[in-house]
Amino acid sequence: MSETTLDALETRSPAEREAALMAALPAQIAHAQAHSAAFAQILAGVHAGAVTSRAALADLPVTRKSELLERQKARRAEDALGGFAAIGWTGQPVSRGARRVFQSPGPIYEPEGSGADYWRLARAMRAAGFQPGALIHNSFSYHLTPAGSMMETGAHALGCAVFPGGVGNTELQLQAIAELRPQAYAGTPSFLKILVEKAAESGADMRSITRALVSGEAFPPSLRDWLRERGIEGFQCYATADLGLIAYETQAREGLVVDEGVIVEIVRPGTGDPVAEGEVGEVVVTTLNPDYPLIRFGTGDLSAILPGPCPTGRTAPRIRGWLGRADQTTKVRGMFVHPSQVAEVLRRHPEACRGRLVVEGEMASDRMTLLVEAAADAPAGLAEALAGSVRDVTKLRAEVRLVAPGSLPNDGKVISDQRSLQ
Repeated sequence: MSETTLDALETRSPAEREAALMAALPAQIAHAQAHSAAFAQILAGVHAGAVTSRAALADLPVTRKSELLERQKARRAEDALGGFAAIGWTGQPVSRGARRVFQSPGPIYEPEGSGADYWRLARAMRAAGFQPGALIHNSFSYHLTPAGSMMETGAHALGCAVFPGGVGNTELQLQAIAELRPQAYAGTPSFLKILVEKAAESGADMRSITRALVSGEAFPPSLRDWLRERGIEGFQCYATADLGLIAYETQAREGLVVDEGVIVEIVRPGTGDPVAEGEVGEVVVTTLNPDYPLIRFGTGDLSAILPGPCPTGRTAPRIRGWLGRADQTTKVRGMFVHPSQVAEVLRRHPEACRGRLVVEGEMASDRMTLLVEAAADAPAGLAEALAGSVRDVTKLRAEVRLVAPGSLPNDGKVISDQRSLQ
């Protein structure tokens, strides 16, 4: 085990990990059906004991954030968490177990249970080089959203002390850094840059901070290199308020390693269909957290699986990181067109491979072109048949052009809106 791994789970064989995850999956699904009213309905008729493989998991429906929000709104009076949580407080269907409740934009409410390292951030901190006993300057928000608590509970699990800086109050935070001399920072990369720049202007000493774990925003290589030039090695992690840690960066800086407490799939946007390794699609996560047992939860984020293991010796799958948003719904001639509709068109024609709907022109003067990858020996009339399916599914007309397999960009886009807004 290396000095930056948290435990032996990170270096077990891929086969051992997959067997453990698939062994835990049926019990988690049964638990969700029994203790989450929402999943009792979503997974009605599913035999949990039969879901012991990724193929079986892929047959279950994807629950997306928009659906979670709709269910929460519909049940606000009797259950603020929409029936998804297996924990709660007095006045809720489940009257115990929650330690904190947070609010994300929507608003969506998320529970926090009492387990140690509830959001599993200690693993990402260890990979970033955080050492037990260190003081962590935490500049994530401590109110409404869970980011501050996510980092703090991870730091405590790692054996670190925490300064709860929160957001804003730059001068006071710089004073605390100069006087307390923390070894590491947790927060957004943009606020870390602000702190470094303000310290340079004011002469405040923040040289004690040599490590950073950042999240919540893009962390481009240019900013990573800028921080390194100023003595700070920054690493990123991918976490959400619904799921906790999903993946984290290592010293190798080759993608993000998937956390040990989740099952990650990459699916074609608008569907629940897994894509081939390397193809960009939506990140769908099943968490093994019994308090908030989200099964096939669609994050709405795009990424792709990287081939091979991490050079650090970690053997979990790796993803490329955040590559954009999967929800590409657009309005054409007054009607919404969804990625799921494009998927339905392609599903009707097995000869068609990947497709992309391109919307061009100006608003109110739209034209749609469906580009479809198809083999050279595709049956005659395929383009016309596809055009008919587009009309049937979307109630709109589109030109269909067949293109060579592999010619569409691997960027996860199913709908490309190229219209002028003028």
